[in-house]
Parts: sequence; C-alpha cells; structure tokens
Amino acid sequence: MYNQYLEVAKEAARAAGAIQLAGLRRQLRIETKSSPIDLVTEVDRMCEAEIARLLNQNFPSHQLLAEEGTVGGDAPDFRWIVDPLDGTTNYTHRYPFFSVSIALEHKGRLVVGVVYDAVHDEMFEAVAGGGAFLNGQPIKVSDTPTLSQSLVCTGFPGDQAGNQQVLTAWEKISLRCHGVRRDGSAALDLCYVACGRLDGFWERLNPWDMAAGWVLVSEAGGRISNFQEDPFDLYKREIVATNASIGPELVAVLKETLQV
Repeated sequence: MYNQYLEVAKEAARAAGAIQLAGLRRQLRIETKSSPIDLVTEVDRMCEAEIARLLNQNFPSHQLLAEEGTVGGDAPDFRWIVDPLDGTTNYTHRYPFFSVSIALEHKGRLVVGVVYDAVHDEMFEAVAGGGAFLNGQPIKVSDTPTLSQSLVCTGFPGDQAGNQQVLTAWEKISLRCHGVRRDGSAALDLCYVACGRLDGFWERLNPWDMAAGWVLVSEAGGRISNFQEDPFDLYKREIVATNASIGPELVAVLKETLQV
C-alpha cells in the first residue's frame, strides 16, 4: 500500500545524499541555532529544499515537518517528517557518520522510514508490515540476551541542558555492558539497532530524529518505549530502542539516573 511513498522517499534521500557528498569537497558556511553547538550549514538547507521539492512534486497536498522549517500542504492524513542532514556537527568536521532521514506518518501512524548513509552508500528502508531492509537485504535486531553482553549508544542534547544526567547514565550503563557509543547521528544509531550492529539506544530527541528509525527498529523486531517504559510517542522527545531482550534492563538503569 505504501510502496509508492517509499520509492519517492528513497529518491529524495539519495538526492540529498549526493548534495552532502558534494558539500564535503568545499568550504562550508556554518551557523548556530539554539546554542553554540547546535549547528546548521547551507548543505542542511539545500538538502531540505531538494527533499521538499521532490515530495511536493509527487504529493503536493501532504504536510511536511522538517528540521529547518520547510512546510508542505495541509492534507490532514499525511505528514512527511524529515531530517535533511542528521549529524551536522559530524558533517562540519568531516567525520563520516551522518545521514538523511525521511518518514511518513499516515493518520497518526508511522508507516514509511528511510535513512540513507551516503558515505557508505547504505540505504535503510522499511514499510509498516513489510519488514526492514538494508540495500535490499532483510535485517533484524540482535539476539543479545542481556545488558551485560550488549553494545549500546546514546547522544547528548544540542543545547547541553541535562548533560550531567546523560553523563551519569552513561557511567552507570557503561559499567553494566560491553560499551557505550556516542556516534552523533540518532537516525543512523537507530538503524544500527535495527540491523544488529548495536543492541540498544536511548536519547531525548526531536520527531525528525526518531521517526524513520522508529519504523526500521519496529519492522526489524525491536522494542521501543520511552524512559518510563511506556509506549513510544514521537512527539514526547524520549526513545529507548533495543532488541527484544535488553529493553527492561536498560530502562531500569535510566530510571535510576534520569528525571523521569
């Protein structure tokens, strides 16, 4: 049912990925948004403009919620949720871990998720009820049974608010698992949970950081909640995404350290 939307999302993601790769070869104009570490470049805006162009060309009535503020139509049932360059700080430092994230929400339900890593030419895709895929091959979450055997990941707030709590959680969790990573692109981190490279991920995020990754982890057999272990809500800025086993353990540690 949603394959036509998936194909356009993949086309838009590849187009944005090409812009990102081209931008790596030139000097960037870097600006700040809400804080000195919350960065935006002309490449973020160029990617968003190209994604919006393709979405509006194919689905002119669909709504658009995008990180840099672009809006689309006003159809109540369809909303595209877009992060044109997830991992801008990495990008400005030429650190090769960033992505394009595009999701579609239909009648309040996330039904399409696409995340594209242009550096490694990895296209993660999922449609509700259809499974999750990496470059056309099925993926699934890991079978790691316990937190003590896991590799997990998190991120830090763009405005540095609450960093001490995040650091405390990092310390407690790192003492109970194989390791904690901070990669800098939440959309890709979620994809890494979906394909089993990571066993879990948690962070406070905006909807465009999580939407596509939620579809991928869900379709790959993962488990997603908020920090209280309640059902995930895209608009409440909390996500704990894990394989099918370690979620309760990870949430229990987060409850010890984060104000939830």
